[in-house]
Amino acid sequence: MSSVGLVLGGGGITGAAYEFAALMAIRMATGWNPDDADIIIGTSAGATVAAVTRANRLTIETLTGGDHGRTEYVEHMNQFLLRRTRPTGFGRWVRHGLLPGLRKPGLEMTLGGPAPFDPAGIADYVEHLAGPLAREWPEKTTLITAFDLLDRRLVVFGSDDAPATSLGEAVAASSAVPMVYQPVEINGRPYVDGGVASGTSAHLVFEHAKNPLDFILIIAPMASEGERTNARFYEGIFDRLGSESLSRELEIIEATWPETDVVVLRPDAAVLAAARPNPMSVEQTIPTFLRTLAFLRRELAESHVWDLLAEHLTEG
Repeated sequence: MSSVGLVLGGGGITGAAYEFAALMAIRMATGWNPDDADIIIGTSAGATVAAVTRANRLTIETLTGGDHGRTEYVEHMNQFLLRRTRPTGFGRWVRHGLLPGLRKPGLEMTLGGPAPFDPAGIADYVEHLAGPLAREWPEKTTLITAFDLLDRRLVVFGSDDAPATSLGEAVAASSAVPMVYQPVEINGRPYVDGGVASGTSAHLVFEHAKNPLDFILIIAPMASEGERTNARFYEGIFDRLGSESLSRELEIIEATWPETDVVVLRPDAAVLAAARPNPMSVEQTIPTFLRTLAFLRRELAESHVWDLLAEHLTEG
């Protein structure tokens, strides 16, 4: 079998549904178990899917929480992912977000800002999904990205350079979207969403893999390249930033490992219509999942995609 790297990008709650559907569709089409990937990199929503993958729990039941009705399902998800808390940290926001942002305006102005939701709910959700593994760390190479608010740099949990923590805490830190979730403190340092640095961080594959890989599969919910009608202004910004950062990372991978095959899966307009304009919408999880399955039935059949999947992910 080929050596494989799996990159799971950020994209909110609906982005996680997209990645769930993508991995399940690929497994059904090829027989490949995503947990067999030699290295997995998870950012934000992709960090949750990485944890579920390493726990070998990529199932419909995991996504839906069992046989809940629609109302029960939304309440079930909200108790974890949208757990209310009292906004705090105004001083931290001024020091680490507002003042630096005034000197260099951009999305980083939101860093450390007071937020209505408690990221501890994300850690609890990871334990609910992944079981005991959430309190440990996978034996197979698993990297979870987060942004160190004090040093303003990307930290890769699961690497030798990062502080030791549990998988659940790392996923919570990686998913702490500024102004939505409070920062997550690990060893006394606050961390926010790894997507602040990059929605995919695909270049970490060659930085942390022991040897060049044969194949890299990148699932990027927030790196759509297509023009969309009636999109909110911020959707275009996120798509452009996600696509630009991923393009730079792909250039680095190609220059470093020219023999490595790469497939990137991005959502089409129909998927985006279900997943947006609010990627944090629990109500849109199942519609996004179903739209993604329909989209991937066509996408995986494209020769430039299927030929590489068949070469690297199927036996014989």
